Amino acid sequence: MEGLTLEGRVALVTGGAGGIGSQIVADLTSLGATVAVCDINEEQAKSVASENDRAVALGVDLSDRDSISAMIETARAELGHVDVLVNNAGWDSVGPFVDSSPEVWDRLIAINLRAPVQVTQAFLPGMLEAGWGRLVFVSSDAARVGSSGEAVYAACKAGMIGFGKTIARESARRGVTSNVVCPGPTQTPLLEDIAAGNEKLVEALRRSVPLGRLGQPRDVAGVIAFLCSERAEYLTGQTISVSGGLTMV
Repeated sequence: MEGLTLEGRVALVTGGAGGIGSQIVADLTSLGATVAVCDINEEQAKSVASENDRAVALGVDLSDRDSISAMIETARAELGHVDVLVNNAGWDSVGPFVDSSPEVWDRLIAINLRAPVQVTQAFLPGMLEAGWGRLVFVSSDAARVGSSGEAVYAACKAGMIGFGKTIARESARRGVTSNVVCPGPTQTPLLEDIAAGNEKLVEALRRSVPLGRLGQPRDVAGVIAFLCSERAEYLTGQTISVSGGLTMV
């Protein structure tokens, strides 16, 4: 398909060693991009990068501002200009809000909202100067409809939607697009951790999806790869749910 390419482009993916992240890396490299795989699990990031000739691994703790700054400097030194940024990393702690603690709130906010803001501010100016760029923020359907036990997580992911739309408005006339992707229930290590020992939860999630199954990483990554491509040049400021029809708003 004409324009479905990232040949010669450089991308950076946070949470690139995870279930969805590693598939994003695979899809972007298959389109021709050189990709920085950024993850707190540096060994796993190296493993993902080793499977893709066009990928390099960068360790980063997104809960720590100094670690983020160090990753940014390393990315600039090793890759130069970044054309595509996928803020994919996320972390959650599930439980009733009334039982949660400020320490957990701080970590949720740091990883799920402040980190994407910091990383975006670092690489957006180069995109604006070049007159071309792609920003994709991986939020959650929890941000759109709420999710029991995930109050602060949902708030952070909702903030990401507002941030992504605002960046879209500010950047559109300079050739940079910004879109948000909201996965629904997806078969990832994070979901497995949350549902550990609770098979009824997984089955209930599966039954709730009109298409009759949980999402797979490739379902989400495919949408993101398209949004990052040349072909998606007229799409910006959008929030796209990849949920098998679970949310239709």
